[in-house]
Amino acid sequence: MNRTYIANAQPGQRVRISGFLENIRNKRSMAFLVLRDITGKMQITVVKDENPEIAGKIDILTLDTVVTITGEVVTNPHVKLNGVEILPESLCIESVADALPIQDDSGIDHKMDYRWIDLRSERNQLIFKVQTCIAQSFRQTMLSENFLEIHTPKLINTASESGSDVFALDYFGGQAYLAQSPQFYKQMAMASGFERVFECGPVFRAEKSYTNRHATEFTGFDIEMSYIDSYHDVMLMQEKMMHGMLSFINKKYCVEIKRLFNVDITVPQTPFPVMKLEDVYDELNTRYGYVALDGEQSDLTTEAEQLCERLARDIFNHEFLFVTHYGAEKRAFYHMRDENGIPLGYDLIWKGVEITTGAQREHRYGQLEKQAQEKGLSADVEHYLEFFKYGCPPHGGFGMGLDRITMLALNIAIKEVMFLFRGPNRLTP
Repeated sequence: MNRTYIANAQPGQRVRISGFLENIRNKRSMAFLVLRDITGKMQITVVKDENPEIAGKIDILTLDTVVTITGEVVTNPHVKLNGVEILPESLCIESVADALPIQDDSGIDHKMDYRWIDLRSERNQLIFKVQTCIAQSFRQTMLSENFLEIHTPKLINTASESGSDVFALDYFGGQAYLAQSPQFYKQMAMASGFERVFECGPVFRAEKSYTNRHATEFTGFDIEMSYIDSYHDVMLMQEKMMHGMLSFINKKYCVEIKRLFNVDITVPQTPFPVMKLEDVYDELNTRYGYVALDGEQSDLTTEAEQLCERLARDIFNHEFLFVTHYGAEKRAFYHMRDENGIPLGYDLIWKGVEITTGAQREHRYGQLEKQAQEKGLSADVEHYLEFFKYGCPPHGGFGMGLDRITMLALNIAIKEVMFLFRGPNRLTP
């Protein structure tokens, strides 16, 4: 007999189900077991006199022991789990579990030591069901918009974001780096005539940060698109993507998310509100008395970023806010600039957290070479600059983190939404 998922087991069926034992009530004449698989839970009721072979196995069962049950699904209005139970014909013990080293109230870092056990909970498995929806929606949106999926190398010969936060490693006697972004290679795809590309893959950042939103390795969503008129085309694509993601999550899991996380998924209205950085600071000062220090107003400070959640809600009744017109010193050299030297790009803020930096890229070789020289990067990006020598269409794109989107959707910390978290002090399991 083939295995049946618990969610598909219906009264009147004879089924074979498998999973972890979540609860065991071993009475004198009866035993009540609760079995869980990835789809749900089911009560198994054992009448000992009628099932002496099964009854003989009950005493060695422990919580999280893995078993396979064969039996009939019957209705019983007294059963709290959906009013159904299984009357078993057989019980096969697949694997007996030792006493669990973590509990629901254990600290997050202790849980990380035993992540494979921590992930068994209904709550944590819902996180990854939601994350699967996010990745599925991203891919579906991109494919529907004629994007090609690419897979760029993660071993590269120079830092991809022109910063110091990069992992260096020995490469056959030379030096290589773990990619901070597929930026250079997705732009190479534009020069290759691919026109529209996307990638979902690992990203590495050697940031010694201990916040609830930073990690040294995460999964990134990246897109690049050619023949744009301005960076506003990139913003439109991103808001379409975010609207689709949150609509998909809300439709599929809103009830479970509310029950397990007490979070209501808000499907955002489009278009998303847009503000210039200067206007953001003016409003933060006028409304909340916040003033950034001198020299900090060419970028969003952490405090200003957090206040943008309140600002977007108070002005626009919206969770999202596009912020534009950053200072050139705070943007990457490959961002195109207007006639006043202002980078043609944006950050997208969601719930007071930056989730994206996007921009129109500089595709003209001479101008790009000049901007690299201004940043003192000419030698480091020499091979990258070659991509633009032989013709390249105007283009732009963005990058964002799958894990950070999941974190903000469910209002939890980054450690909880990563299958295995990687940070400055976490390399195991």
